Amino acid sequence: MRCVVTAGPTFEPLDAVRRLTNFSTGRLGSELANFLAVRGHEVALFIGQLATYRGQRQAREVETFTTTADLRQRLRALAGQPVEAVFHAAAVSDFSFGKIFMRSAQGELSEIKSGKISTLEGPLLAELVPTPKIIAELRPWFPAGRIVAWKYEVEGDRPGVVRLAEKQIAERHIDACVANGPAYGPGFGLVRAGGECSHLPDTGALFEALEKLSANAR
Repeated sequence: MRCVVTAGPTFEPLDAVRRLTNFSTGRLGSELANFLAVRGHEVALFIGQLATYRGQRQAREVETFTTTADLRQRLRALAGQPVEAVFHAAAVSDFSFGKIFMRSAQGELSEIKSGKISTLEGPLLAELVPTPKIIAELRPWFPAGRIVAWKYEVEGDRPGVVRLAEKQIAERHIDACVANGPAYGPGFGLVRAGGECSHLPDTGALFEALEKLSANAR
């Protein structure tokens, strides 16, 4: 198979020297790419520039992305190419910065535009603007491919995370979703279109299941 794996965090700049990101290390996506490469699949790995995991990368192609818009552009460039499976494990920022305001002693807000916002400006108020959902565009870009996304949640319980995964599958027209995070608990839940959910205790079992799922033609 020709596979695409995304891994690690995107970031969104506040100014020329500061940025908003998340705690994703990129390890799981990198190890998945290695697993698939060792199995003989042709793998393209898109890894976040700020990924802290520095283990070996055995993918045939490795590209580094920065912002959500940058990752979106790189994936869109593959649209129409023969891609059999897309594993979208990257932790894409939910928000980018909009306008930045300074609050005066009287409570009035004034917009600030600067390459480097000074700490002498005083208290600041930053708009957080939702980023485009890359997951919503994967099916139009890869109409014949298996598409697997991730649903990482920190609050709630396992049944709740599984329901969110099922919702994402239905809304985004994808084939499966991996449920994990503190709300899910140890291991992973591989939720398939149609409602079937398999609990997998570790990454080894997860990777085996993902390869088997993706090897079956749509």
